[in-house]
Amino acid sequence: MTPLLEPPRDEAELRRRAAALAGQTLADLARALGCAVPRGGARTKGLAGTLVERALGATAGSASTPDFPHLGIELKTIPVDPAGAPQESTFVCSISLSDADRAEWETSRARAKLAHVLWVPIVAAPGRPSEERRLGAPRLWRPTAPQERVLRADFEDLMGLIGIGAVEALTAHAGRWLQVRPKAASGRSRTLAFGRDGELISALPRGFYLRPSFTGAILNDPAALPP
Repeated sequence: MTPLLEPPRDEAELRRRAAALAGQTLADLARALGCAVPRGGARTKGLAGTLVERALGATAGSASTPDFPHLGIELKTIPVDPAGAPQESTFVCSISLSDADRAEWETSRARAKLAHVLWVPIVAAPGRPSEERRLGAPRLWRPTAPQERVLRADFEDLMGLIGIGAVEALTAHAGRWLQVRPKAASGRSRTLAFGRDGELISALPRGFYLRPSFTGAILNDPAALPP
């Protein structure tokens, strides 16, 4: 297997590496790295992300820090259709449900993960095998001040509902761009949260996700303010 690349020295080098991947298929990338070619199944998306991380020299792995800690840049691979439209919500980070009443946007993991993002689209042509998916043109993005105001409002509203014990009533419909969805390996996974009367309850783990309407908009226009 090809040794791990050294992390990029600076943002310019990361840009060059990401741009060089555009147009390659997942099979091309896997063979170049000496890895198994991802073929179908639910794990394809995760394997694709791992291949891109490896090719770009990301070091954070599953840590709560950005994927390129020395640059403060998070890497997000995003499945899109041939027209560039995202096909699903994008995971941001897990939520500590039992700390929701004390959470603040400025010091949150969500804000740290979204402060500077390298988006790498993975284009899926209908009916084609997963290993033939191609990497699209990358985009580096920082939230504009108006975008951050919306993200902060979503975060505060959603965490406020969790903090008052409404986690089980919270659905993915809440939030303009950020939404809360279950984030668990199986339905048997559980974590602690507060109920309506302040009691500790057992709940499915949750995570923050970005809606496809938002990610699709910023892939076209980094300053977009979609509904």
